[in-house]
Amino acid sequence: PNKPKKVIKAKKIKEIAAPEPVVPSLKKGKASKVAALPEIAKKTAAKKKVVKNPLIQRRPRNFGIGQDIQPKRDLYRFVKWPKYVELQRKRAILKRRLKVPPPIHQFSQTLDRATSLQVFNLAEKYQPLSKKAKKMLLVHRAQVRAEGKPDDPAIRKPVLRAGIREVTAAIQQKKARLVLIAHDVEPIEIVLYLPTLCRKMGVPYCIVKGKAKLGLLVHRKTCSCIAFTQVKE
Repeated sequence: PNKPKKVIKAKKIKEIAAPEPVVPSLKKGKASKVAALPEIAKKTAAKKKVVKNPLIQRRPRNFGIGQDIQPKRDLYRFVKWPKYVELQRKRAILKRRLKVPPPIHQFSQTLDRATSLQVFNLAEKYQPLSKKAKKMLLVHRAQVRAEGKPDDPAIRKPVLRAGIREVTAAIQQKKARLVLIAHDVEPIEIVLYLPTLCRKMGVPYCIVKGKAKLGLLVHRKTCSCIAFTQVKE
């Protein structure tokens, strides 16, 4: 006859269940030391040294402006930089590489914005007449004379002296009251001696930005320097 199967109770199942997994502690222990390689293994692991010729040196090239000669390439799709861009880049590189002498360096120290605004506002009051205004004045005088009235020429107002020759002459004759020099004159040799001449003759001067703004005051495209010779009282 078949024997009845044994029924395992719940309490006994808990006892038979697998033990709980052991969680390793987070405390840092000493790292296990790895044994050193044997000498035979060291020889195989060592890299082969490349024998270099001491006469042959590595010379990396720099293809910036004023550096190594550029390699020849197809320039069909290239466009040349404008001349003024090339010049200003080369000038900036030279200023970085060479020690700029004090007479040239002083042209980078210009008047601050507030002071230069006051100076230009004053200079506008002493602007010379434009060609159109001069022509209108002469036509008016001719009409007056044609009517038989006596010619009464207007008294000349004090105006600015413009240009390196006129300004230099005014400084040498001690007629100049104030000299404005542009900071961006090219070549700089044109106005390089002016600050020294002004100091020698006791004439006040200032360096302003720039030649185009001075040119507007005297109805020209650009002007290297201007001078006040007479001042309204």
